[in-house]
Formats: sequence, structure tokens, C-alpha cells
Amino acid sequence: MIPLSQVTSRAQVISEDPIIVRRDRFNTLTIHADPRTGLPSKLFNRVKLKIEAIELPAGYALEWGGEYEDSANARAALAKPLPMALAVRVLIVVCLFNSIRATIVIWIIMPLALIGVTSGLLITGTPFGFMALLGILSLAGEQIKNAIVVLSKIKTEVESGKHPYHAIMDGSTAKVRPVMMVALTTVLGMIPLLTDPFFGGMAVCVMFGLSFACVVTMLIMPAIYAIIYPVEEPRSESAPVAPNDPGTLDTVV
Repeated sequence: MIPLSQVTSRAQVISEDPIIVRRDRFNTLTIHADPRTGLPSKLFNRVKLKIEAIELPAGYALEWGGEYEDSANARAALAKPLPMALAVRVLIVVCLFNSIRATIVIWIIMPLALIGVTSGLLITGTPFGFMALLGILSLAGEQIKNAIVVLSKIKTEVESGKHPYHAIMDGSTAKVRPVMMVALTTVLGMIPLLTDPFFGGMAVCVMFGLSFACVVTMLIMPAIYAIIYPVEEPRSESAPVAPNDPGTLDTVV
């Protein structure tokens, strides 16, 4: 042990910032907040406009981080391989039916499932986040599968010699039970995830979207098929014979 006077002439107590936090090489002040109840996304939607309305001094900027930033980065990363995945799905359907018109019939009903997704998010008050986006991508696969099942049955009925009108009616009604049972089991399996703060958005999108997609597949897709493949209701082969008018004379040649 040595006296402090042997190594220094005097001591001075001053205050300084022990840690300087930087973000992208800029000095940064981070404000952290967690909601007492509910999801962070709901809190973000409540305070976003009020905080952005605050006037900042010259040289200062505001950026949102946390869950909002993570979700945006995840969506951006997911958007890069998405076109390739969609192209592969279209190619599979084209190779399966060997028909561009059949592919159009299946893919033209895909956006209609968003009606059920939007209704489910509004009814449950669930925000559209990254997990909800994953739910929509999963829903797209389920809807394509159901459409392929129904369209394959219609094609089989047509190839067996049935009139296209009757093939549409019989093929659609024959696949009502399988499509509905698949949708019912999927919806029931998603019920435990409704209250989960992380998987709730995905469960809502799959449940409401798949339920509405079944209605679209069974009712709207056959109508679109009849439009793209011009199919009309067959007329009876024998025209009805008008009764003889008692005031006329039958002539036999």
C-alpha cells in the first residue's frame, strides 16, 4: 500500500456519461415503454400520431424501433423470396392441369379470401402483424389445395363423358364434404391459439380466411369455371310438341 499523494498531485470529482449509445454512428437516446395490458402493437397505434406530432429541435430525428422495427424487417426479408414462391405455385398448377385456363380459374379466386381475413381482423380487433402475414401465406396454400380438389373432380367428370354443365354441378357437390371437413378440423385446431399474444393474428387469419375460402371455392369457383370455359345449361333434346288446335284440319300425305 502506498499513499495516493505519491502518484498524483490532486484529485477532482467530475461527472460524465459513462456509456454513449450510438445507432448508425449517431448519438441516440432510446425511450422504452411496455403496455400494462394488451399487445405492444395496439399501444403503438395509440401513441404513434401523438409522438410524431412533437416538434424536435434542429439536428434531431425520430425513428421507431422495437416490435415495429422487427416486424418491418421480417416482412421485408419475407418479401424477397415471395415472388419466386408464387411462381413455383403457379407452375405446379399449370403442370398439374396442363391448362392456362384452369390455372386462371384457381388463381382468380385467391384474392377473395382476403375478405374473410379482413373481416376476422376487424371483428376480433387483431392488428395485422408479421404472424398474420404468415397466416395469409398458409391460407393461400390451403385454398389452392381445395380448389385443385374440386377442379380435378370437375375435369374427371368431363372426361368421363358428362356434359360440362352437369360435370360442374356433380363435381362441386361431390367435394363439399371433404373440403368442409378439412376446413372444420383446421379451424378447430386454431382455436387454442386465439388468445396467444404471438400466434393470435395467424390463428384469426387462418380461421376466418379458410372459412370464407371454402364458400368461395364451392360457390364462386364453379361459376368462374363456367365463364372461362363457356359452359351453358344444356337444352332438352326433344322440343315440346304443341297440342293440336281443334279448329285446324290435319292433312296426311
